[in-house]
Amino acid sequence: MPARPTVRPAPHRPLVVTADPGLLDELLRLAAAAGTEVDVAADPVAARARWATAPHVLIAADQAEPCLRARLPRRPRVVLVGGPGVPWEAAEQLGAEHVAELPLAEPWLVDRLATPHDPGADASVLAVVGGRGGAGASVLAGALAVTAARAGRRTLLVDADPLGGGLDLLLGWEQVDGLRWPALTATRGRVDPPALIRALPNQGDLVLLCFSRDELLPVPAEAMAATLDAARRGRDVVVIDLPRHLDDAAALALQAADRTLLVVPAELRAVAAAARVAATVAPHCADVSVVVRGPAPGRLKAREVSRALGLPLAGTLRPEPAVCQGLERGEAPAADGRGPLADLCRRVLDDLTAGHRGAESAA
Repeated sequence: MPARPTVRPAPHRPLVVTADPGLLDELLRLAAAAGTEVDVAADPVAARARWATAPHVLIAADQAEPCLRARLPRRPRVVLVGGPGVPWEAAEQLGAEHVAELPLAEPWLVDRLATPHDPGADASVLAVVGGRGGAGASVLAGALAVTAARAGRRTLLVDADPLGGGLDLLLGWEQVDGLRWPALTATRGRVDPPALIRALPNQGDLVLLCFSRDELLPVPAEAMAATLDAARRGRDVVVIDLPRHLDDAAALALQAADRTLLVVPAELRAVAAAARVAATVAPHCADVSVVVRGPAPGRLKAREVSRALGLPLAGTLRPEPAVCQGLERGEAPAADGRGPLADLCRRVLDDLTAGHRGAESAA
């Protein structure tokens, strides 16, 4: 298999959300004084694509109400900025950590913009989504997490598909104690990383966040944002099993992902379904590639699937009856580190880690 083309991510810059020309000029002047460039969005619609990845977000007073109405997910490092009379009461609703009233707060704001967020402390984030139902995305996500933990990487596996079978069952962890999603749905703001990791089901370097069996609730975007923020600082690798129909939490997770794998069976109808999924995923993640799973009843080749979807090929998987049998016995996929599934997981994780380090160097 030829090497994948290198994807060079655009640098993440602070995001300024304002449609006020005068205030924008002031903020651009302060950014220049801090020696940094910023991205500018006139409204929350334009801001959404960069919301999760910006190291800092400055919401100007004129966009406080529009951002509230847009229900943007809570995230850390948000500052509400304005002149005298800035709506302080909106800060808590927006999840802003600070309110900067200009011109008094100019020195503080320059200092904050001049202090970059350290991406080197962040985990590598890998999202997995099925091209159709039963594609095997959950098995691949579980195997990636197990493989990362076997390699000594502190790993968090996140179940973001409320209608999936449950990743605790996939790992054989249904009896392992720890918090599930319902206990985190009321999360607001930042979560202490060590406290979160200690509270979740875990074994060794692998930690799991999944759904409860007796309470099926959607994941609020705010809870996903807080969890990912904590995971970036408390883990080395985060693997997220996503639903095919994206809700706000899943879209937020995609925006935070360094890479997304689309799992597609080598079947014509599966490729047609996967094309629709790819169209919804691509706007949220710049690096999407395909994993083609056999068998191929019509002898459809992996490269033909890749070309049909217009996505690079990350790898292929042939049937492994031993994996299927092990899952029925409560054995985690790739737990023994052998076979095509484990081999693919090692290649993907090595590539992900190398790409993450390259992005840090570029930043």
